[in-house]
Amino acid sequence: MKRALDYFWPALGMAAVLAAFWLLAREFRGESVRHDVVAALQAIPPHRYFLAALSTLVAYAALAWYDRIALLHLGVKHISWFFVSVCSFTTYALSHNIGASVFSGAMVRYRAYSSKGLDAAQVAILVALCSFTFFLGTILLGGLVLVFEPHQLQRLEGLLPTALTNVDTSRFLGLGLLAMVALYATGSILRFKARQIGKFRLEYPRPEITLRQMIAAPMELLGAAGIIYFALPAEGNPGFFVILAVFLASFSAGLVSNAPGGLGVFELVFIKALPALAKSKVLAALLVFRLFYLLIPLAIALVVVILFERQRLVERSGEENADKTGD
Repeated sequence: MKRALDYFWPALGMAAVLAAFWLLAREFRGESVRHDVVAALQAIPPHRYFLAALSTLVAYAALAWYDRIALLHLGVKHISWFFVSVCSFTTYALSHNIGASVFSGAMVRYRAYSSKGLDAAQVAILVALCSFTFFLGTILLGGLVLVFEPHQLQRLEGLLPTALTNVDTSRFLGLGLLAMVALYATGSILRFKARQIGKFRLEYPRPEITLRQMIAAPMELLGAAGIIYFALPAEGNPGFFVILAVFLASFSAGLVSNAPGGLGVFELVFIKALPALAKSKVLAALLVFRLFYLLIPLAIALVVVILFERQRLVERSGEENADKTGD
């Protein structure tokens, strides 16, 4: 059964990519896509490219904070901010591009943090808490959007079940999401009893850790959505709140689809949700997002991994030579 699942999830991701590209091809049928997208990219003012790049830095700074928060929860304080930031950046740059199947880069984190003295159990808790911090932010912002702007899901009519695009249902769902966040915060403050799941003991973080989570997670999502917001044209731009709502929906759809980087799925949801904007301009903004948030970080991360592994190899060779000399 486990072996079958190993093939099922990659196959599901590939099927989602192919289906999304087929639907995108239908959306752009009869249009000069390449010429229009290039023109849209050239029309983006330099200062908006700068703001999109700044939003990327905000997003990755928040992701580094995820790791720092998890380390504080574990009581680990001897690892420098620089090391944590580089490890977090590399982890997310790889996992965002490869897909959710790598479980937030657990292997990369283990290789890095084990060199600083953390054991496998500590790294597992760190990975779990970082993943939960992201989902907490998505639930928190998603709940706020659905409560205060429940009609935003109507933009996805045809892609979502009719029940979910109903305003009353959307608001009720938003209240449910916020109630989950409130329950988590209450459990942290009142120190609810820990849960034992197999070999893992799950404890509510201390209130100061929970507070940091509730700041860091929305900060990352706001930064990521900001890249697209600044890359879209000012004329016809529906506003940051709408872009944030669509971003949360499209990013979540990409994760659920298991498509690497949400490829195709992410674009399809955005184009469907912003019918008032030219499709080529939306696609251009999404290309800027993929360049700033995914591709450039991936290129840097690959260099970091190579340098780190080379350094580890040199250190290991030095230790072996020292042992031989001692003998």
